[in-house]
Amino acid sequence: MMTSTESTDALIDVLPILHTPFTAEDEIDRESLQKEIDFCFDVGSQGVCSAMVSEILRLTPREREELTVMMVVAARGRGPVVASVGAESTREAVYYGEVAVEAGCAAVMAIPPINCALPEGALWEYYTTLADRIELPLFVQDASSYVGQEIPASFYLRLLESYGPEKILFKPEAAPLGPKLTAFHKLTGNRAKVFDGSGGLLMIDCYRRGLTGTMPGCDMLAGIVALWNALKAGDDRRAYQLYFPICALATLQMQAGLDGFLAIEKYLLHRQGIFETTFRRKPYRWELDEGTREEVDRLWDYLQAAIQA
Repeated sequence: MMTSTESTDALIDVLPILHTPFTAEDEIDRESLQKEIDFCFDVGSQGVCSAMVSEILRLTPREREELTVMMVVAARGRGPVVASVGAESTREAVYYGEVAVEAGCAAVMAIPPINCALPEGALWEYYTTLADRIELPLFVQDASSYVGQEIPASFYLRLLESYGPEKILFKPEAAPLGPKLTAFHKLTGNRAKVFDGSGGLLMIDCYRRGLTGTMPGCDMLAGIVALWNALKAGDDRRAYQLYFPICALATLQMQAGLDGFLAIEKYLLHRQGIFETTFRRKPYRWELDEGTREEVDRLWDYLQAAIQA
C-alpha cells in the first residue's frame, strides 16, 4: 500500500467518492459501506475516496475518524484510499491528516475552510502546513461550484512549483471548468495531475482537455467506468452513448446543489441494493419529489441499456 510520495502511480483513472450510508438510527451503516466499496472495485474503480458527497461536513469528528479507518479496512488493499481532511482550522485539518496516515490511506484531499473567504496568504499557510506535516500526497480540492471559495490558478501553480506533481494533485471544480482546465494546463506546462469532479456532467469535455482521472459519486459508477474506458480507447460512439444518460442524470442532481446530488445518488444506490436506506444527515433543503424520481427512473433505464449495449 502506498504510504508516501514515492509514487502516485495508483492515483489514476476512476477514484469514486463514497456516500456515507446511515441506518434508521442515524448511525453509519458499516454493512452498506462494505457493500459500496466492494461494488466500487467490482465495477473497475482504481480506488475509493471520501469527500463532500460523503457528507463529511455533517459527520461528527469521531465519525470522520471512523469513516477513514472503515474505508481502509473495507478496501482490503485492493486500491488506494483517499481521505477528505479539509476543515475550518489548520490544526483540525492536520489532525484528520494524521488519522489518515495512521489508518493507511494513500493520499488526502482538502477543501479550503468555508466559513470565510481567506486571503491568499492564509490559504497558502493552510495548504503548505498540510503538505509539510502530512507525508501523503495532497489533493487540493476547489469545491466552489457548490461550497467554499474559488482557488486561483496562480495559487495552484505556486503549490506545484514548491512541492512537485507527486506531492500536490488537483481537483478543480470552479466554473467554467473546461476553459479553466485548459488555461491551467497551459500555465503549468501540463505537469499537473488533475481530476474531474463534475459527477460525469463535464467528463468528456474535461477528458479532452487533459485529465489524470475522475472522481464521481458511486451511484452511476458502472456507467462512469465504462465511459472512462471508452474515452481511453478512443471510442467516441460508445462514449457518447454512455454519456448522454449520465449527463442527463447529473443535470437533475445539480439543480439542487449538494443536496440534489445526495438525494438522487442515495436513491440510486438504494435502488441497486447497495444501501439499505436513502437517509441523509439533517438538515437539508431539498427532497426528491415524485416527478423527479420518475424522470430519474427513466434515465436510469436508458443508462443500463447503454452499459449493456
